[in-house]
Amino acid sequence: MCWSAPLSAEVKDAPVAIAVDARVAPEACASMAEVRHGVDALDRALVVLLAERQRYMDAAARIKPSRDVVHDDARIEDVVQKVLAAAGPAGLSPAIAEPVWRTLIDRCIAHELAAWDRTRT
Repeated sequence: MCWSAPLSAEVKDAPVAIAVDARVAPEACASMAEVRHGVDALDRALVVLLAERQRYMDAAARIKPSRDVVHDDARIEDVVQKVLAAAGPAGLSPAIAEPVWRTLIDRCIAHELAAWDRTRT
């Protein structure tokens, strides 16, 4: 299965589609080998998506005029609320979604701060 995502013409080396290896649907898994194969396939796709998200943090660090605006509590809560709104219809437990995204946001802010510092020193 592939999801295509339009990217800016400036991003020539980035993937334009996220490929997820063939796998047995979770409901149809009959062995732990099938479960593990499915998890591994999804993890590889998630790595690609997280790498793209990281590049957006690099762009934010480049664009933001001040280090003080990197951490934005209102934006954090906005992102978490959007994720929780999307989680329900997708069948993702909020008990997984919220802490995962809060950790992701925390690490992305740390990355963005480091990128901001690198570009200004």
